[in-house]
Amino acid sequence: MIGSAVAAEAVSAGIDLTVVTRGEPRRSLPPEVRQIRADVRDIAQVKDAVGGREWDAVVNWVGFSPSDQAGHPELFGAIAGQYVFISTCSVYARPVPQLPITESSPLRQPSFSYARDKVECEVELWDAYRDGDFPLTVVRPFHTYDKTTIPVLSGWTAIDRMRRGEPVVVHGDGTSLWTLMHSSDFARAFVPLLGNGHAIGEAVNVVSGDITTWDQIHLMLASAAGVRHPNLVHRSSETIAGEWPGWAEVLDQDFRHTMLFDTAKLQRLVPGFAPRVSLAQGLREVVAHYEENPDLQKADAALAAAFDRLSA
Repeated sequence: MIGSAVAAEAVSAGIDLTVVTRGEPRRSLPPEVRQIRADVRDIAQVKDAVGGREWDAVVNWVGFSPSDQAGHPELFGAIAGQYVFISTCSVYARPVPQLPITESSPLRQPSFSYARDKVECEVELWDAYRDGDFPLTVVRPFHTYDKTTIPVLSGWTAIDRMRRGEPVVVHGDGTSLWTLMHSSDFARAFVPLLGNGHAIGEAVNVVSGDITTWDQIHLMLASAAGVRHPNLVHRSSETIAGEWPGWAEVLDQDFRHTMLFDTAKLQRLVPGFAPRVSLAQGLREVVAHYEENPDLQKADAALAAAFDRLSA
């Protein structure tokens, strides 16, 4: 999602872009993009595919565990002017010791596997930066969405139930603070970091800075779906997980915590950046996309039944 948005923005900015994927990209790319087929987790394939030339910047979108980036510091330290690792703001300790979160806030994630593995990736890459000439930039997005993504865990089930007047469960009391960013805004903040010497040796939170509660997110989603007064029911994260165990980890380790970000470093590196897509506008785009594609309108009957039990 964010990679395709960045590709479009990069081409629009005049960047000569090459994309390396194992197969045909699921999202369309601008015709100017050069496409190479290789598995970026196989260092021998990567060397064969891109090792014969030098690159101003290399972005690794698919580093989810240290094995995914094996050999990258050695290879790209020699042929790239900058290596950008896409991490996540989920690497920050929960609960955060002090708000707002800055890039120097503690990284600690002992149990949330996705974030724990990202921390391990970062540690390995920062070691390469400190020990040699590896030109590392770490970018940490937070909760990013576009028209294809309903940014609540219950997805279309939430919209379907709102329109039916049926209760939709929101974790906690709905007042914990969260930050959402449209992928096009992420792309406009991200592309100026490429080839930016001031960004080398830095971690950067690429977030919108916009602040909403989870109740507000659900209310704006309801408004986009044409529902003025949705029936929102609040239950603890532990209670929800008891009925729907698949959400236990993300609720306990991520969504239930207030997340506020300091964007000062992003503003210094990308002067004048400000989001253009409000959450209300973005959610209208989401609903419009789903209504134009009826096959996407799949309510989960089991999840709906769990909501009914939680609301009883």
